[in-house]
Amino acid sequence: MNRTMPSKTKSILLFLTMLLSPAVYAQQANNYVIINKTDSEQDIITKAANVTPAPRQLRWQELEFTAFLHFGMNTFTNREWGDGKEDPKLFNPTHLDAAQWVRTCKEAGIKQVILTAKHHDGFCLWPSKYTEHSVKNSPWKDGKGDVVKEVADACHQQGIGFGIYLSPWDRNNPDYGDTEKYNAYFLNQLTELLSNYGKVDEVWFDGANGEGPNGKKPVYHFNEWYALIRKLQPGAVIAIMGPDVRWVGTETGYGRESEWSVVPANNLDQLTVTANSQHDITFKPQGDMTGNDLGSRDKIKNAKGLVWYPAEADVSIRPGWFYHDEQNDKVKSPEKLMDIYYNSAGKNCVLLLNIPPDKEGLINESDIKALQGWKKLRDDIFKENLLKGATVKCANGINLKAILDDNYNTWFTTRGKDSSSVIALDLKAPKTFDLLLLQENISIGQRVEKFTLEYWNGKDWAKVTEGTTIGYKRLLRFPAITADKVRLRIESSRLNPAISTVGLYKQAGI
Repeated sequence: MNRTMPSKTKSILLFLTMLLSPAVYAQQANNYVIINKTDSEQDIITKAANVTPAPRQLRWQELEFTAFLHFGMNTFTNREWGDGKEDPKLFNPTHLDAAQWVRTCKEAGIKQVILTAKHHDGFCLWPSKYTEHSVKNSPWKDGKGDVVKEVADACHQQGIGFGIYLSPWDRNNPDYGDTEKYNAYFLNQLTELLSNYGKVDEVWFDGANGEGPNGKKPVYHFNEWYALIRKLQPGAVIAIMGPDVRWVGTETGYGRESEWSVVPANNLDQLTVTANSQHDITFKPQGDMTGNDLGSRDKIKNAKGLVWYPAEADVSIRPGWFYHDEQNDKVKSPEKLMDIYYNSAGKNCVLLLNIPPDKEGLINESDIKALQGWKKLRDDIFKENLLKGATVKCANGINLKAILDDNYNTWFTTRGKDSSSVIALDLKAPKTFDLLLLQENISIGQRVEKFTLEYWNGKDWAKVTEGTTIGYKRLLRFPAITADKVRLRIESSRLNPAISTVGLYKQAGI
């Protein structure tokens, strides 16, 4: 998003700097592990295999894709970045319907939305007590409106998650640049948002940090922010500049080929745990969190600790993050959204898709049509698992039926200490397929390092496709194959694999 720094290069550099500076809080014993100096490489691999998500992280991962609602002063000034000097009287969405926003998202299959409660211009979509730069001084509803409340109420009424984005950078606040004064202001606003709008499921921070009126950049007190969130909304995940969820590294919606949710933590040691035995453990992610390889054996072998820190892949449905009339014909097509889905949710990420309401306060018809088309594509593709009814055999397998029972909470595994396996599936009749779906039960851990799908061509077993990591979900496309027998080879796994789902599908019209 072009809101983290004035240029993409500066944005990435700032992200890395900020990522390494705030301490991160581990939530429970399972979602982090200490690496001892005496641990062998195999000990480290075994420990990595047993790191699992905290409950809030697991709930978040199971959402698969969520929505960003970028709405605010920029919507009315036709800008992406405001300077904080905008007249609040410009804000006047005459037909604002938060229920329509949420309904549109829900009908598209989205299970949670995040509202930009305050962007970099400092304009607040709720009547904050701590600034005049807010909806209370706008003509909308004669200054008595509250966008945050309307969106929160709509989410709670329609049964989907509600999250808030609060920009750390505030170009309107006169104290921005004064570390102590501004952090006090920020905590006050965060308290309002976390106290007055019911359950909050996600709090989203970016690393934007410009100069204040005094020519200085304030130091953000991330630890205090995190502690407040844990106190007021303990079920909320804290994303991007936070301890629970990391940025995938691009704004395209595309994830890595090998996406490990377990990554190194460089100062998680026994002394830290002892000193904080009754409190949250603090640690910092180690190194570059935007590189191609974050959690392979090579990356974790020298770590001091390991932590569950999954990736979110963000992208806008339009070229910009805020609504602009001239982009109504540039909304991403259903096919493009499907490709993004394969490469985000289908690569062990959660997709965060931005859908910006327009100046009237509605999701535009162009966006709605794209979302409806995308939903239909997904429904058509995944309506039938072609493996349904197949016979499953595995020489060293336990609970074979679990991979086809449509229950994520059951899983196939192997006997003893076996970390590889071959699962044979007899479809009983030839079927044509071009899409593989795999899921690990990540409540057990993320373990698979290499897998291959093969089919019987009448003479030999031939490779269809292969991959490395699976995680919560992996989707792989390939040229169409017609066969009545396939087998999944788990070639490498850090411990006994825990496979909850195997599916074969045929993409519509391909």
